[in-house]
Amino acid sequence: MMYSKFSPKQIRSMLWWADRQHDYDAVICDGSVRSGKTISMTIGFVMWSCKNFNSESFAFCGKTIDSLKRNVIMPMQKWLEGNAKIRINQSKNYAEITMNGHTNRYYFFGGRDESSYQLIQGMTLAGVLFDEVALMPRSFVEQALARCSVSGSKFWFNCNPESPYHWFYREWICKHGEKHSLHLHFTMDDNYSLSSAVKERYERMYSGVFYDRYIKGLWVLADGLVYPMFRKSVHVHEIPEKLPSGEYYISVDYGTLNPTSMGLWYLTSDGHAYRIRESYYDARKQGFSRTDEEHYRELVRLAGNLKERIEYVIVDPSAASFIECIRRHQDFAAIKAKNDVLDGIRNTGTLLKAQRLHFSPECKDTIREFGLYCWDEKAKEDKVIKENDHAMDDMRYFVHTIMRHNVPDFLEIKEAGE
Repeated sequence: MMYSKFSPKQIRSMLWWADRQHDYDAVICDGSVRSGKTISMTIGFVMWSCKNFNSESFAFCGKTIDSLKRNVIMPMQKWLEGNAKIRINQSKNYAEITMNGHTNRYYFFGGRDESSYQLIQGMTLAGVLFDEVALMPRSFVEQALARCSVSGSKFWFNCNPESPYHWFYREWICKHGEKHSLHLHFTMDDNYSLSSAVKERYERMYSGVFYDRYIKGLWVLADGLVYPMFRKSVHVHEIPEKLPSGEYYISVDYGTLNPTSMGLWYLTSDGHAYRIRESYYDARKQGFSRTDEEHYRELVRLAGNLKERIEYVIVDPSAASFIECIRRHQDFAAIKAKNDVLDGIRNTGTLLKAQRLHFSPECKDTIREFGLYCWDEKAKEDKVIKENDHAMDDMRYFVHTIMRHNVPDFLEIKEAGE
């Protein structure tokens, strides 16, 4: 993406450290997706570090090292082309950058979970940039901040909003004055490289809480339906007889007393998924639980004459005994589903909004749950009510485990990045 002109807010986020009147310790840039936060902060971080330090160590931090490299490190080479010499050591995860006659080393870290803080222990840093800090655990962030013991070190944060009860919002954004930090709130209007048509496309991608957060840039609670973008008139229709080439899958949310939901999917080569039929067994309503073997026989019935063409059966990762049962029969390849709930919900919502998910009228329990699947408004973090969620879970397993890797233009559809 070419940036021919920076907005005043981007320039402020880039050069805040040169404000001698305030001499802030940190900058916090939050707000909507695609608002130009990352590019301006990254350029500013390198400019600041190479102007004020030589032969020091710094850190770039993302949710994972892969997402950091994709969203920050690799684009940085283009953003700084002609102004800096960058040598990246991919195997050891660091870069050496030379600018203005100074050379510093920049280590790459992923703050994915609570154990990640151990990766950065013992280092001495002169500054750190957190890309999508709201996705990182507090322990990792605070450990990285504690490593910045070099005189003159500063902190750089950017993120899209989450819940107003999120620790970063309460401890840093609400207290930015106490932290002697500059807080800059971004919208897409602060990114001059986006045309009106592109901004309108982003606005069409989201609804509900994700619209408020990713488009308006607001720290709001999740409430109401999880998938308000679902429309029966749009998403439910007879499956066409002729579809592009593709592959068959079955997704399973396994329950003993809770319902077991299975869905048969056809994923086309052009990135559309069709839920052809489903099975939904509620042990409480039926009065008795099924054994794993009985669930397996239902799986075979659902596959029908497509049994030999099923690529994978994607199963609730907690259902170890059922996964073993499937593997023992050697008729299907069973894999554990990726069960990152919020990421899976975001991806599913995005594909619903893009009209990439289609449902046969026969899938009555999925259609029913769409109208009942809600956020827990009493929770202080993003949680769904664990009722009427079984078809929703097996759908999410399919999307987050299969579609995010097998849809050719998934990242383009998603467009918000990680």
